Amino acid sequence: MPPAPANVLLIGDLRLREISAPVHDLNEPEFLHAREILAATLEDFRKVHAFGRAISAPQIGISKRFIALNLDGRRHTMVNPVILWRDVRTFTLWDDCMSFPFLLVRVSRSDSISVKFSDQQGKVHIWERLDRATSELLQHEIDHLDGILAVDRAVDRQSLVSREVFEANRDAFTRQVDYTIGDS
Repeated sequence: MPPAPANVLLIGDLRLREISAPVHDLNEPEFLHAREILAATLEDFRKVHAFGRAISAPQIGISKRFIALNLDGRRHTMVNPVILWRDVRTFTLWDDCMSFPFLLVRVSRSDSISVKFSDQQGKVHIWERLDRATSELLQHEIDHLDGILAVDRAVDRQSLVSREVFEANRDAFTRQVDYTIGDS
């Protein structure tokens, strides 16, 4: 039976500001259990909120460097991800987060990145020059591993908006950015 999902920590919880420690033993029972809880939390959040492509371990109070992802209907675990390269070109978007699902933040991200990580079996992968959607997602999640939240990356003082206000004025807010999550 899969583990029960954890509660997602909300903005203001100091554990979201901790720098996560590397995972050293992929077979350690505590890590294996935490990995399953993180995956269950992502799936539960997606069912309840109808969004969420990834979640980092710090968002459920586990200060370790791993991320659960659901990309194109496939589940992935990224362990100890490192950004190897960042495109100098950037774009803006309204970013959202499971740790503040009631808020959107206009941020600037690198147009593409390359990332190195281990999967849950310990195989090392390098994903090079990723598409914009995957790049922005991984920048967001890797920031979590470093105690950085999207609100820290706000473009300016006018770059925070409640989800309710955003949804009521979606077209006006969408015109303020270069990219919208879900664009291809």
